[in-house]
Amino acid sequence: MVTTLKHGSQKDSINKLLKRLSNKTGRGIDAYKYSGLIKLKRDPLEIQKALRNEWE
Repeated sequence: MVTTLKHGSQKDSINKLLKRLSNKTGRGIDAYKYSGLIKLKRDPLEIQKALRNEWE
């Protein structure tokens, strides 16, 4: 979600927007739910370095 604040906005209106934002976000996602689901055969750092070196 994106919230746009205009230059010169009053502090009260900014606080209302932030409060409305915090109510909608809820708890977010549970990242631990997905932990360990992907089994890799190579080290993730090696994979990342190989992907970065593709552009050379």
